[in-house]
Amino acid sequence: MTVDGEVRSETDPPIAPPPVPAPVSRATVLAYATVAVLLASWVLFGWLVQQQGFVDSLGEGLGAAFTLLLIVSVVGSVRQHRRD
Repeated sequence: MTVDGEVRSETDPPIAPPPVPAPVSRATVLAYATVAVLLASWVLFGWLVQQQGFVDSLGEGLGAAFTLLLIVSVVGSVRQHRRD
């Protein structure tokens, strides 16, 4: 018998389906949307109000976004480590 191009015997246990991801809460979606709007506003503020170059403003916004991602990653890692 073949499954996804892999030959398997009839005595092999069936392949389990992948786990279903947990739904994302409304608070999480709202927080992500708020951060996205704030970052876009920061880029536009630097570009249009402070008269920085577009590339400089975009780089500053991306730097802030990556910093936030790093903070979220570290906090999630610490929380996961405490659960284990």
